Amino acid sequence: MHIPPRFAPILFGGLLSAAMVAIVSAFVLATNQGIHPGFATQWARSCATTWPVAFVAVTLLAPRVRRVVARLTGQA
Repeated sequence: MHIPPRFAPILFGGLLSAAMVAIVSAFVLATNQGIHPGFATQWARSCATTWPVAFVAVTLLAPRVRRVVARLTGQA
């Protein structure tokens, strides 16, 4: 399957935000409540509710962050 290049920023935002939400929510849940019998269900629910927020944030902030990084590294 090939996705047209024009969708790369959206795909990037979706994949990055999904990975970040999965890792951070698992860490926070395990730290606060420990690994318990309902952990996987609670983790999945947490991911499902927070991923849309992370996706929008990453998609909107990525271009600005790239510009800041370019300026800070002398690439702008």
